[in-house]
Amino acid sequence: MKLVADLLNQVDQATEQAILASISQNNPELAEKINQLMFTFDDLIQLDDRGIQEMLKEVNKDSLAVALKAVKEEVKQKIFRNMSERAVSLLTEDMEVRGPVKVSEVEKTQQAILKIVRRLIDEGKIALGGKGDGDALV
Repeated sequence: MKLVADLLNQVDQATEQAILASISQNNPELAEKINQLMFTFDDLIQLDDRGIQEMLKEVNKDSLAVALKAVKEEVKQKIFRNMSERAVSLLTEDMEVRGPVKVSEVEKTQQAILKIVRRLIDEGKIALGGKGDGDALV
């Protein structure tokens, strides 16, 4: 199941939803288990502040401006809380000036950022709350 979830994390959102819908028709429980294993841009909310800051060090600000065009407000606010006021101001201005962006471009950019986050997780530099290997941070 983890392999399927990892593969679905690599495809665009429309393909992901179509595959999950097909699996769900035949085996709803399996589809739910796969969905729980998947890592999406909204899962960034599970990163602690240090994790967000580590991610921000490696993410291009232009990419971030595109990726944040289509995210839940709580994810956007979590990211903004880990930036200086000036950086938030510049980023929001860039997002406004940039105007409309194709959904496919937003999804592609989000996937690129998620690759960075997955690498940081694999390197042990950051951890997702509730999705670790059972070791708690103290």
